[in-house]
Amino acid sequence: MYLGLDLGTSALKAVVIDEDQHVIASRDAAMTSSHPRPGWSEQPPADWIAAAEAVMEALRAELGARMADIAGIGLSGQMHGATLLAADDRVLAPCILWNDTRSAEQAARLDADPDFRAISGNIVFPGFTAPKLVWLKETDPALFARVARVLLPKDYLRLWLTGEHVSEMSDAAGTAWLDTGARDWSDRLLAASGMDRAQMPALVEGTAPSGGLRTELAARWGMRPGTVVAGGAGDNAASGVGLGTVAPGDGFVSLGTSGVLFAACDAYTPRPETAVHSFCHALPGRWHQMGVMLSAASALAWFAGIAGATPARLIADLGEQVGPPSPVTFLPYLSGERTPHNDPGLRAGFHGVSAGTTREDMTRAVLDGVAFALKDNLDALQAAGTRPARLLAVGGGARSDLWLSIIAGVLGLAVDRPAAGAGGAAFGAARLGLIAAERADPATICTPPPVARRFEPDPGLSGACAAAQARFQRLRETTHPTPT
Repeated sequence: MYLGLDLGTSALKAVVIDEDQHVIASRDAAMTSSHPRPGWSEQPPADWIAAAEAVMEALRAELGARMADIAGIGLSGQMHGATLLAADDRVLAPCILWNDTRSAEQAARLDADPDFRAISGNIVFPGFTAPKLVWLKETDPALFARVARVLLPKDYLRLWLTGEHVSEMSDAAGTAWLDTGARDWSDRLLAASGMDRAQMPALVEGTAPSGGLRTELAARWGMRPGTVVAGGAGDNAASGVGLGTVAPGDGFVSLGTSGVLFAACDAYTPRPETAVHSFCHALPGRWHQMGVMLSAASALAWFAGIAGATPARLIADLGEQVGPPSPVTFLPYLSGERTPHNDPGLRAGFHGVSAGTTREDMTRAVLDGVAFALKDNLDALQAAGTRPARLLAVGGGARSDLWLSIIAGVLGLAVDRPAAGAGGAAFGAARLGLIAAERADPATICTPPPVARRFEPDPGLSGACAAAQARFQRLRETTHPTPT
């Protein structure tokens, strides 16, 4: 069997698959983030370890002696987080997360250095790792001086599992320190942010072994000491592996805390001016491009809290008919935005609210607003030369038939929901554990899942969707003009 661990923002999920890639067991443990100041988002790494211990103990209780059959472990995780370690590997501060925007000023300064886009292939976004360290250097130089290593979240979990300081290409590409075409750390970019290679983990491909399970943990969980731990992947690349999105033109849309449009590539063709991310894939010789919006299903969860209902209740109250977009327009920029605007100052808002506006109008506006922002992302991907023919849908929001129908209509693409339990970052991590442990051919392992249902665009609503999309874009430009 093979174990995948996915360290998300709100939960750590574990999936165990067998040699035929059937899911044998799964467990998850919830986590929370703290926001001590506006724009800040943090988690203590100790919470990740506690969550991992909880899911592993739950698996041990379920699988018993079969835990010894786990031959490989793969890791996936939230990207960009800065986990700061002292020389003795002690954590120096809470991890600064991907959706933290405190380093917006530093990110803009780094991005103004043409080497960053030229070497990393990407805009330096405030959520990336490099500007976080520049912010630390400028605001707390004494703490910065004590930083011996910086690890990404899943790689801190790896350190606990194996004792090794290792990362892999897909996650490292989101730091703004990687030469993404060469798949290696860039000494030039590190020096420009006050860092050096000695503070970075070693790099392996996502399909390669990165270390072995520590004897102490193996004994605790009934596993074999030295069980192979694969390089793994950042969460979106891991989802791509889990969904078989590894060949050129394959794509998926993720409706999680953030929203992602992801497309696989067999060549490195960055277009940073579009604000599209160009990162290494988890497989050797592969890259991927993606557009990222910072608030997707989290926007619906936010509105549900305001409305005093669950997201599922709000969607159920809309009924099953798609119908035209809401007369109310919602801009879903609760935490600023990445693709295509690269503006941490963007903010959310409802427009067109009147005395007759209902809760249902506002719920539909939230669903529409996320779809319109995804269309902005698709336009940016197409400008970068990537044109997916269809999309698989994953994430919590993908459970809604209505929302997937809306997204298909707005994007003008068929959207497929995989069969229950298929795909996902934890499943992709387990696949990477299988490949690393067995030296398997990725092409035979990373196959697409069966499709449970396809959602096609409704031609009768295309005009209404286009008009609502244009209104959405005008409102964004009016309320938050594009910087000149």
